[in-house]
Amino acid sequence: MSGLLEPVARTTARTLALVLVLVSAFVAVAVSAFKLTVFGATALYFVVWWTLLFAVLPIRNQPETRPEHLVPGQDPGAPAAPRLREKAVWTTLAAGLVFLGALAVFPLAGL
Repeated sequence: MSGLLEPVARTTARTLALVLVLVSAFVAVAVSAFKLTVFGATALYFVVWWTLLFAVLPIRNQPETRPEHLVPGQDPGAPAAPRLREKAVWTTLAAGLVFLGALAVFPLAGL
């Protein structure tokens, strides 16, 4: 796990708390600065987050190469350590930047 996120992504509860705080902050900025409704900002952020999650999931995955750790029926390409909590935090941060960037561009496009 990267050193920066290790204390936060150590437990699921800490990770969820950080993700909720970050999402709340991004939605609050969207509501106050870009005049979106809370529901609209949350819905748009969710779509951006979910899309970026699929881009972040395969990053730094290494398949299990130790034969003693393979389970019968396991996909040979399954990651040995998927680091899902860390990836949830990275996805939240990346989605926040994309989300706020998109909101800044919307008025220029007439949306």
